[in-house]
Amino acid sequence: MSRHPENKISVCIICGNEIRNIRRCLESVKWADEIVVVDSFSTDGTFDVACQYTDKVIRQKWLGYIWQKKFTAERASHPWIFFVDADEEVSIALRTEIERTFSKPIPKEINGFNCPRLVHYLGRWIRHGDWYPDMKLRLFRKDFGECGGEEPHDRIIVEGRVLNLSHPLNHFTYESISDQLRQIDRFSTISAETHASQRAPSYFTIFGHALFRFIRCYFWKRGFLDGIPGMIIEVNVAFGTFSKYAKLWERKKVEKNK
Repeated sequence: MSRHPENKISVCIICGNEIRNIRRCLESVKWADEIVVVDSFSTDGTFDVACQYTDKVIRQKWLGYIWQKKFTAERASHPWIFFVDADEEVSIALRTEIERTFSKPIPKEINGFNCPRLVHYLGRWIRHGDWYPDMKLRLFRKDFGECGGEEPHDRIIVEGRVLNLSHPLNHFTYESISDQLRQIDRFSTISAETHASQRAPSYFTIFGHALFRFIRCYFWKRGFLDGIPGMIIEVNVAFGTFSKYAKLWERKKVEKNK
């Protein structure tokens, strides 16, 4: 199915040492009009694999999640940008939905599309709780969207209407529980640094936010329906919230005692 001339898509990918995932990701976006890969000097062969799929592979020192994506978007040639993470895969159903949608003119007031993200973790697809449907705004008109948010959590900000697509991006996240805990440690440190100008959090903030996050995700969003993996996810998500505020408290305590 051919795209309307005004609807050409540049898939943008940032990566660094993603040899486990990058080929699967690139295979899933070969249908795009352009693939732009920005690699932060991988040492595991990721760069070489990317070069097999596109001639637009750029090496760039890591700038942070937000600025690395800004840098990548600036190098896209087409009017629509589709950000896909290296550990994600565009499902066949999502590809079909996008191609069908983009085969005809898109109303000028519509400048972006959300899509759900479906996570594969601990041997199963996670369909409840904090991780699903996890709508992500990834597909947008270049002239009406930009990358914003707070490190390490980037997000696309779009001027105009945003519609929802129904089929998922498949997300092959952590290799193991240990892998998830390593990222929680890294992300909570970045978050504490990002919020360094804020005052020290209280006991209620540190404990209460983590407890509320667990109750909301495990019970209200029915994370318990994913069995033991669902329990592990929500406990770790709550721990990530706890770690973020605890590290900010620690940072403020050190500053006060200097």
